[in-house]
Parts: sequence; structure tokens; C-alpha cells
Amino acid sequence: QVQLVESGGGLVQAGGSLRLSCSASGRAFRYYAMGWLRQAPGKEREFVAAIDFSGGSTSYADSLKGRFTISRDNAKNTVYLQMNTLKPEDTAIYYCAADRRWAGGSTRWGDGRGQGTQVTVSS
Repeated sequence: QVQLVESGGGLVQAGGSLRLSCSASGRAFRYYAMGWLRQAPGKEREFVAAIDFSGGSTSYADSLKGRFTISRDNAKNTVYLQMNTLKPEDTAIYYCAADRRWAGGSTRWGDGRGQGTQVTVSS
């Protein structure tokens, strides 16, 4: 498994932006599909976005298309989530995840998950 550490969360007003980062350990980062999941208080964890090994393919939750953008830099072992036009309902803990098999939004994320970073959007 790969070790993942998220950063970049915080408190932002509605309409604002944040960029989350997830740093991975090891030299095999480019062999992992990467994704972001989130869990809001009292709700189940849900898929946010995913990116394949090279960054050539991405997948997003339908409700987030157009506001969130996932990207990766394999030279830096880092995946990013740019979040724009944030809404109070985006408030959640955001988790980075990895898997050696790419299946878009159906990727299982069984090869590592970070501890999460809190994003709070005030109205």
C-alpha cells in the first residue's frame, strides 16, 4: 500500500475556493490511480473525483462536475483537488485514496487512504 497525507483544508466562505493536496510515499506513485472521497457529518462516505495513472482520464461525481478539478504530478508524488464555487454542502472531511486498478468512479480504493483534511464552507 501507499502512504497518503492530505493537506490544504480549512474554513472558507461560500463561493470561495480551496486546493487540496495529497502527498504519497514511495516510488510507485505513477502505478496508482488516485481519487478523492468525502464524508459529511451524519452521511456516508462518497466519491468525489478520480484520476488514472498518467492523468489522461478523470472521473467526477455528477453533482460536482464543473466546480471541482482533479490533477496529479507524478514527479512530485502528489494529487490535487481544486475546488471552486464552494457551497456549505461541500463541508466534509476529504480523503485521498489509491488503487492499482483504474475503474473511474467505480474504483475500489483498496490500496491506501489518508487520514483526511477538514473542509468547512460557511454560508
